[in-house]
Amino acid sequence: MAAKVVESPSVVKRYADIIKNGLFLFGLRNRLDRLGININPYYWVQEEFTKCDKPLLRDDENNYTLKHLNIDDVKAIAKNHGPSFDKMIKGLENGQVCIGLECKGEIACYTFVEYNSFDFNGKYYKLKPNEAYLLHMWTFHNFRGRNLAPYLRYKVYRVLEEKGVDVKYSISQYFNKSSIKFKKKLNSKHHFLCLNIVLFNKVKWNFILKEYD
Repeated sequence: MAAKVVESPSVVKRYADIIKNGLFLFGLRNRLDRLGININPYYWVQEEFTKCDKPLLRDDENNYTLKHLNIDDVKAIAKNHGPSFDKMIKGLENGQVCIGLECKGEIACYTFVEYNSFDFNGKYYKLKPNEAYLLHMWTFHNFRGRNLAPYLRYKVYRVLEEKGVDVKYSISQYFNKSSIKFKKKLNSKHHFLCLNIVLFNKVKWNFILKEYD
């Protein structure tokens, strides 16, 4: 049985949250991307660079169950994600896994895990057997404000640890303050600040702007 779909917030509420979380420029970049102009500064991040404590939920932890989501689950909960939806389904078909938190029959949040080397807009990232790449972190509107993103990420770290994966990478968009903020709670470390430019999905450039110690 596919996961239940959480009701979407109103347009006004959605844009208010975007501004509140400092995502206006992030949203503007996404708008340009739809026109074929992708100007994307981002951090290459190692998550849990040093061991972190389990984040505390602003809710009863017993209400949440860790769940591996299948393709039918993802189709049900992520169908409104626009262009990202097809990438999610293709990722699952190519070996990615999706792990979420379920609360009283509803998926509250989810994230994807990539075990294989991958291409990010023309930049190839090669992963070792003990490494994984985390992507597509999403918390549904009705469950925001409960500290679920870092809590789920922490749970995924422990799942990966059992599989012998002890190095976790991700990408944080430069303008996505909420993503940067929740990863800081998990002792994450920026390795590089990069700039990726894609024009009409044909011309692709990648630069390292800054390397961190």
